[in-house]
Amino acid sequence: MRHLTLIGPRGITLRVEVAGTRRERMRGLLDREAIAPGDAMLIERARSVHTFGMRFPLRVLFLDRDFTVVHARTMRPGRLALPRRGVSHVLECHEGTDLRPGDRLGQDRAAVSSR
Repeated sequence: MRHLTLIGPRGITLRVEVAGTRRERMRGLLDREAIAPGDAMLIERARSVHTFGMRFPLRVLFLDRDFTVVHARTMRPGRLALPRRGVSHVLECHEGTDLRPGDRLGQDRAAVSSR
């Protein structure tokens, strides 16, 4: 799984796992007990997500191709977010993550790692 660091407004830094393969996308965060503040999972080429089988709530950010937040919502386990127009990627974060529509995320190229 690829890793990267995304930088947002208000000093937000996210350590991101990128679910790029079909298997990684299907598994997502399902096998986790929780997600730590500052951690996230990016699901590339996705317009919707679900939280069936999850054990904790998520802050779900719907991003356009430029990594600008188009829509944001907190989702409890057992919920479905329908596809959204203009969305290219979905970022699943800790529920306390303070990112809002209009916020733009950028990649910190110096922090790219292969954990």
